[in-house]
Amino acid sequence: MIPKWRNYNMNYIPEILQDLLSLTSKGLVRSEIRELLKLTRKPGIISFAGGLPFSGLFPIKELKDIVNSVLDSEGEIALQYGPTEGDSRLVDFLAGWMKETEGADVNKDNILIVSGSQQALDLIGKIFIDPGDPIIIGLPSYLGAIQAFKSFRANMVGAHLDKQGINVDTVADILRTYTAKGQKIKFIYVVPDFQNPSGVTISLERRERLLELCYEYEVVLVEDSPYRDLRFDGEPIPMIRTLDKKGYAFSLHTFSKLLFPGTRLGWIVADKAIQEKLIMAKQPTDLCTSPLNQSIVYEFCRRGLLKSHIPRIIELYRKKRDIMIKALEEYMPEGSGIDWTNPEGGLFLWLTLPESLDAGELFPKAVERNVAYVVGSAFHFDRSGHNTMRLNFSYPSEEQIEEGIKRLADLIKQELSQT
Repeated sequence: MIPKWRNYNMNYIPEILQDLLSLTSKGLVRSEIRELLKLTRKPGIISFAGGLPFSGLFPIKELKDIVNSVLDSEGEIALQYGPTEGDSRLVDFLAGWMKETEGADVNKDNILIVSGSQQALDLIGKIFIDPGDPIIIGLPSYLGAIQAFKSFRANMVGAHLDKQGINVDTVADILRTYTAKGQKIKFIYVVPDFQNPSGVTISLERRERLLELCYEYEVVLVEDSPYRDLRFDGEPIPMIRTLDKKGYAFSLHTFSKLLFPGTRLGWIVADKAIQEKLIMAKQPTDLCTSPLNQSIVYEFCRRGLLKSHIPRIIELYRKKRDIMIKALEEYMPEGSGIDWTNPEGGLFLWLTLPESLDAGELFPKAVERNVAYVVGSAFHFDRSGHNTMRLNFSYPSEEQIEEGIKRLADLIKQELSQT
């Protein structure tokens, strides 16, 4: 069953206005995940669909005190317009924090504060993509990135993922093929750590190989890193940005998964020359990111609360992931070809069904059983991945995770018995 919203088209707009719209606007589509979430807002439903942090972890008590403190001490500044580059105090904190946690060679000229890393993706499209430009993106990839790049009419070229991340041999083949045709790949987009949606992490060997390919073909690498600090198991693998010695890679970060998404705060780390272009692209978009929100988050960080808050998130999300993995092992039918990833961090895991099943066709049946997920094809710009789904373990309760997986497994067993 195809939800009605997916059929939304230009016919809803009066013909006289259709002629006035830009080609870019005609190519815009609603967020598939945002629309699917509307279908899951009914009483009693267990949703693995959203990419939401657990709201029970929000440090509301501390924030009440911080907000009052900020308004009392600097209200006239925090409520005024601010510099496009961001609050210099927050920028300096982030530079120091990344040096401490990542060993990154970062200074204030390398950091631009943005209104969430989603804005960063939009700005990247704005400064790099002309209509028809080819870019390399994973199959699957983060839906927000697909939307952002599609809005600039990029020619997305897919490279499949496995449990070590993006297939670098495929990336090399794509670069070789397009170079031979005289076409320039603009950039490679990856989420290296606990990828949304798959949960997989790119190995060190592949990170190094990606950089080698960037140097060889003079291609930019966009490293989207919203989940990196939420590692449950294993040793951290260096950021691609820190491995890069020639300035080909830049990274995107956000407070949305570390603290709370409501402040809409993120940052881009790039060489100064790229930052200048990003700043110019940002100015006509929003002038500046909320100075009040920056002041609040800076004060939170200044008090040392960020460092103490992250371990709380990791402890809870590790436990929830383990509960989901155990439930999958207990309830999913054995010998059916069903597979799932076991992420070392982040918010998601990826479940692959037998080819005979379609996650999109199963979705309304799952909602009838009061359980929901995101169909995997939403994360494939080419609409492949029909037999895959993304499951979120960060937001539902521990009890909901087990019950929801049981409901989902019962549905899959029923469908398999009919094939």
